Formats: sequence, C-alpha cells, structure tokens
Amino acid sequence: MFDIVSPDAIASGRATDAYFQRTREALEGAGRDPHVVCEVTADQFPTGEFEVFAGIEDAAHLLAGHDLDAYALREGQLFDGGPVMRIEGNYLEFAELETSLLGFLSPASAWATGAREIATAARDRTALSFGARHVHPSTAAALERSALVGGMDGFSHVGAGDVLDREPSGTMPHALVIAFGRGKQEQAWQAFDEHAPEDVPRIALTDTYADETEEAVRAARAVENLDGVRLDTTGSRRGDFEHIVREVRWTLDDAGFEDVDIFVSGGITAETVRQLRPYVDGFGVGSAISDTPPTDFGLDIVERDGEGAAKRGKLTGAKSVYRVDGDHVVQPADAPAPDNGESLLEPLIEDGDIVREFDIDAATERCARDAERVGFRAE
Repeated sequence: MFDIVSPDAIASGRATDAYFQRTREALEGAGRDPHVVCEVTADQFPTGEFEVFAGIEDAAHLLAGHDLDAYALREGQLFDGGPVMRIEGNYLEFAELETSLLGFLSPASAWATGAREIATAARDRTALSFGARHVHPSTAAALERSALVGGMDGFSHVGAGDVLDREPSGTMPHALVIAFGRGKQEQAWQAFDEHAPEDVPRIALTDTYADETEEAVRAARAVENLDGVRLDTTGSRRGDFEHIVREVRWTLDDAGFEDVDIFVSGGITAETVRQLRPYVDGFGVGSAISDTPPTDFGLDIVERDGEGAAKRGKLTGAKSVYRVDGDHVVQPADAPAPDNGESLLEPLIEDGDIVREFDIDAATERCARDAERVGFRAE
C-alpha cells in the first residue's frame, strides 16, 4: 500500500545496494570469506566540527544475531573525526547490511546534531520538534528520538510517541481557527479550551486573520487562564518578526496579561532562536532539524585476515578514539592510551549479542555534557 521496505527485508539484508549481492556471489563462487575489521567514519582525522552520534540502537538490532563483534560510541556522544563504530567478523556475515546500517546512522546523527544546535541556542527556553511532516512517515520515530537525544524538550508526532512511549506536544493548527471562520476566532479558542484534555497547555494560535497583537489580546480575554499564544506567521507576512514578537509582548503586558507566554514556530533556525530568546518562552522547530543533511558516513574495511587493508584515502588498521579534555583523539588501536584519555569505542555486540542498554534520557544528558565539554556551537 505504501512505498515502505519491510522490517523483514531490512533484517534479512534485502534492503541493500545491488553490488553487495554481486559481492556475495563472487566471494562465494571463489570460496573466499575473509575475516575483516570494518570502521564507520565520516572524517578520518578530527576537524573541530562536532556532530552528535545517534541511530545506534537500530544499528545494534540490525547486527544482532550475526556472528560478529561490534564497538561504537554511546548514543548522544559527539565526534569530529575517526571511527564511530567498528565491526569485526567474517565479511559475508554482514556484507549486505552495510546499506541499512549507514541508513540508520546517517540521518539520525544529522537530526540529533540539528536538535543540539537548537537546544544550545534555546538554553532555558522550551524547544519542541515539529519536523515529522518533512520526513517519510516510516522514519518519524527515528527523527523524534534523535531530536530528544539532541536536547529537544518534546515533539509533536503521535505515532512516534507510541513507539517511544512519550506524550506528544501540540495545541491547535490554523485549520481549527479557519473551521470556525473569520471573526469567530474566539469560538475556536474557546472550543479548544473546553474540549482539549486538561493536561494540554492552553496555547492559542493568534495570527490567522488579524494582526498578531490584536488576536493575542482577544485570545487572552476569551480564554480564562490562557497559558500562552503562538505566532506561526507566514514568511511573506512577517516583515521584522523580532519587532512583531516584541510588540505582542508589550501589548499583552499593557493589557494586564503578563503571565501569558509567547511561543513561535515556522521557519525557526538556531539564529532565530538566539535572536528571539529574550522575548519568547518556547520554540517549535521543524526543518532546521529534519532537513539537516545526513552525516556522510561510510563503512570501510581497514584490516583483512589480521593485516592492514584499506582503500586509498582511508587510514589502514583498527583505531581507537579518545576524549582528552575537549579534544577528540584518534590513534592506532594498539597504541598506548593517551594520558587522561576516555575511550569512546565501547562494546556493542559480542558474539552476536547486544551487550548495551539504550536509554533516551541518559543519551540526552550525555549529549548535553559532551556538547559543553567540546564547546559545541558556543556563542
């Protein structure tokens, strides 16, 4: 019914690039199946441009049950070069899994990085992920998990909430106001207040038909104990959005509604967050997270049958990765650990069994600590 590759196809290796099938045919025909060490990397050497590692739980479940060992960074850790994952085993045990493995890691790490940039800019302000409408529905839960790992306070997607056991956030769209009609905005806001679950914040969308300042005050008067107003003004009508937000704040205060918060959404970026943070209580962020270009991971053989082996442009031999203060250090796996070095490649799969637990909250805390440690996107 939908163009979705099934979980069974992913797990069986059918969700692969055709040349891996040709590789299996050639190696089996030639009677070869070397023992290899493979590494997943984006940059060979540290670059100083840190990204957040995510997608590892799905990757672990993909590799589980195969006769191999794997090591990886922890979910939420930051990296700027060197391997984020190492796999050891006979090559044909996992050859066809490469495409899906990178597909799990590449977009998830990008989404988490985009979310971390927003969270860093937002500081103590609320930041919610609204980006699921920009990705294939089958990946919405992966997007929202990555957003949480990166530091977002919540997300809007109901189905992702079912998968992640989290309550989605959201109040009203323009469609609700339009359904009541021009001049009847109060009826829409009051219907929402009357019928929404008690634990849903009473936040009114106040830019549908009239000036934002006018609708904000009308909503505050129409709904008793209104929690906030949300501005989602279309880009072509925004003009100086900072001025609009400041005017709404001034007008609400002048009318006696100092306790009514202001939330903004629609085209919000980290730069927008930094600009509006002094006047805004919360942000809904979509494309700045969902449209982050996938991290350019590749998987490469670096050892074959105990000897160094790598293609041109890749570094031969297994490697270790350490965090030393705020630096990322990459060196040969058999070299002595640097002083005060924290090893980042930790066991993930041993003899086909997952040997790690995955916890979103722990990953979120890890990401925040690591981001501060390396000075991620410091203002």
